[in-house]
This record gives sequence, C-alpha cells and structure tokens, in this order.
Amino acid sequence: MRSGQDRVHTGEGLAVALSFAYFFCVLAAYYVIRPLREQLAAAVGSTQLPWFYGATFVGTLLLSPLFGALVTRWPRRVVMPVVYVFFIACLVGFVPLFAWPDLLAPKTLGVMFFVWVSVFNLFVVSVFWSFMSDIWDSEQSRRLFPVIAVAGTVGAITGPVLTRSLVGVIGVAPLLLVSAALLCLALGCVVALGRWARQHGARRNEPGNEAAVGGGMFDGLKQVFADPFIRNMSILLLLADGIGTVNYALVTDYSGATFADAVARTRFAANIDLAGNALTAITQLTLTRWLLPRKGPGIVIMIWALVSVCALALVLFARDPHAPLLLGMPAVAIALIVSRGLAYGMAEPARHSLYTRVPRNVRYKGQNAVDTAVWRFGDMSIALGMNWLRLLGMGAAGFAGVSATAAVVAAGIGWRLSRRPEGVSAQEARPSA
Repeated sequence: MRSGQDRVHTGEGLAVALSFAYFFCVLAAYYVIRPLREQLAAAVGSTQLPWFYGATFVGTLLLSPLFGALVTRWPRRVVMPVVYVFFIACLVGFVPLFAWPDLLAPKTLGVMFFVWVSVFNLFVVSVFWSFMSDIWDSEQSRRLFPVIAVAGTVGAITGPVLTRSLVGVIGVAPLLLVSAALLCLALGCVVALGRWARQHGARRNEPGNEAAVGGGMFDGLKQVFADPFIRNMSILLLLADGIGTVNYALVTDYSGATFADAVARTRFAANIDLAGNALTAITQLTLTRWLLPRKGPGIVIMIWALVSVCALALVLFARDPHAPLLLGMPAVAIALIVSRGLAYGMAEPARHSLYTRVPRNVRYKGQNAVDTAVWRFGDMSIALGMNWLRLLGMGAAGFAGVSATAAVVAAGIGWRLSRRPEGVSAQEARPSA
C-alpha cells in the first residue's frame, strides 16, 4: 500500500483508471455538443432562459421517476447500461434532424436540443456519481474523488477542443456521432468497472450490494422533502445554483450584446469553458486533492464559497461589469470562470463525497433527484426571479450581491452536513425522543 492520505492504494489502480476513463468520456461527450446549446441561448437572450429551464425541469421531473423505477426493479449491472444506451440512441436520433434542416423548423429543433442537452448532462453525470458513491466507501471517496474528478475536467477541456477542430471539417451533425462514440466508450468502462466492484469493491460484502435498490419509483422525489439529509443537500445545491445561474445569465446577456453572429458567440462560449475547466483542473490537482482527504468536505465547501464571494465582489464593485478587466474578459465573465471552475474543482467532489455516508436507496434515488429535478427547478426559479428583479431595477451588481449571500449560507450548510455521523440514515442520525 502506498503511503499518504491522497494516494491510490494497492488494488485500487485498475478501478481508478476505469473511473477516470469513464468520467473523461462522459464529460467529453457532453462538451462536444454544449457550444451549440450555448450559442442558442446567447442568440435569444437570458430573459428567455426561464422557458428553456422550465421545459428542462419538466423533462427531468418526468425522467426522475423512470430512473427510480429502474433502480427499484433492476440491479446496478442492468440499470447503468440501460441509461447510457438510451442517451446514445437519442444522440443518433438527432443526426438526421441536423443533417437535413427541412425535417424540423429551426426554432423547434433549437428548443428541443437545448432541453435535451441539459437533461442529458444532468443524468449522465448524476448516474456516474451515484455509481462512484456505490463502489467507493467514505474514506476512499475523500482520497480518490478529487483524482477521478480531474478526468471530467480533462474531458471538459477536450470536448470544446474537438468541437473547434472538427466542426469546420465534418460539420455539425457528425459531431453528434462523435459524442455518441464517446458514450459508447463510457459504457464499456461501466461494464468493466462493475465486474471489478463485484470482485474487489469496498462495498462488495454489504448486504444487497448487487441487488435492486427496491422501494418505489417516486422515492427520490419524496426524499427531497422527507429525508433531512437529502433536503439539506437540495438546499445546498440550490444555493450553489444561485451562484452559477446568475453568473451564466449575466454572461449570456453580455455575449448577446457584444457578439453579432453565432460563430463569435460559440467561440466566446468555448473560451469561457476552456478557461473555467483549466481552473477546475488546477484546483483538483492541487488544493482539493490535498484538502479533501485531510480536512474533509466541510472545509473544502467553505473555501469554495469564500473565493466565490471574492469573485462576485468584482462584479459588485466594478464601475462597468461589462468593460474588459483581465485578458479582455469583463468582470461578469471572470466571476463565471472563477465560480464555475471552483464549483467543479472543489464543491462537487466534496458534495458527492457526502453521499457515501448514506444508504444505497439514498445514494441512487435521492442523489439522482437532487442532481436532476432539484437542479433544474433551481435553474428555472432563479431565472424567473432574475426577470422579476430586473423589473424592479436590479442590475448586475445587485445580482452579484444576492449570489454572494447565497455562497455564505451554502458554506454554513456544507459545514453542518459534513459533521453528521457516517454510515447511518438521516432518521437514525437524530437522537431518539
């Protein structure tokens, strides 16, 4: 066994490599097609985002019970491949719609694709982290999740690079097949990792580890309201989403007002993604990898919140949040890059490590409900709230102040959740009357 709290131990190497490749393929598949969604949003402006987010929320609300039904009736080795085969088939199904634009009105296709890409991202990433929480225990998650999360960042950097390199050569429609091919590789990793977990995984001897989760198809959504842990994780996510969605909307308005054509908007969105993902990689490889196994998720979440407040202060106190501030980027873009980079570099590995402390029913159903339906509910509600606040005269500085407040509250909740006992349900963690 190798020494050190942040090292891969003997016997874990193959599984870590498979997890790394799995997450790389998932995020690269998403980021290959994400710039198409981003330029669409910039073209219509952030005031239309509530409609897009609302449709996405309805989609996730419909799919969450279906996923709950799958994990209720079928074991992990069946559920995981089914989810990825479904999304691969959808990607292939979009190809003729992009290849022959006359098949569907451009606006209809644009809305459909925006909603589908948003649902696709949430589900494939949520299922990945549910799987990780199910095969690694709490101690392993603190050591290994920062390492595994780097794979997603590398994939998130590779995806835009592939899109920028290939779109002028093969066109838009074939990019969907590139994304589908990456998901096929991810599916292969799922199968191989499942076999390893059954033979060597830390949870292989837990009762019912390979069985269906059981319960009902609506358990995940019910846990959002009934389970104290999932309820607090939902609030934590909504607060974090309050930072990300506000920054995203401000940058969307800046892009729409500054760049006149789809190519320029797509290039700007890709540059934002590359800068944010590079920051994520640096953070994961240095700060998070050192802090999470030694200090735990509470400290990591608190540092993420503090730095996010500092980034939002640039918008809050800037004379003109849209004026170039650093390397040609305005304050609103810098705030988005910093908050997004640290959210995925610090907050996400820490947040997902908390799920290793709870039972399987919560790891799969509750976690999936939080990372899909709750997340998109937050997007829709925050975007609507921004529209209402704009009517009252609130500008970029005011929105930055609200987001900074959300970051402070999120830090407190993250710290409290990190202090709860491991290995028990939320009900068992409470003292009996």
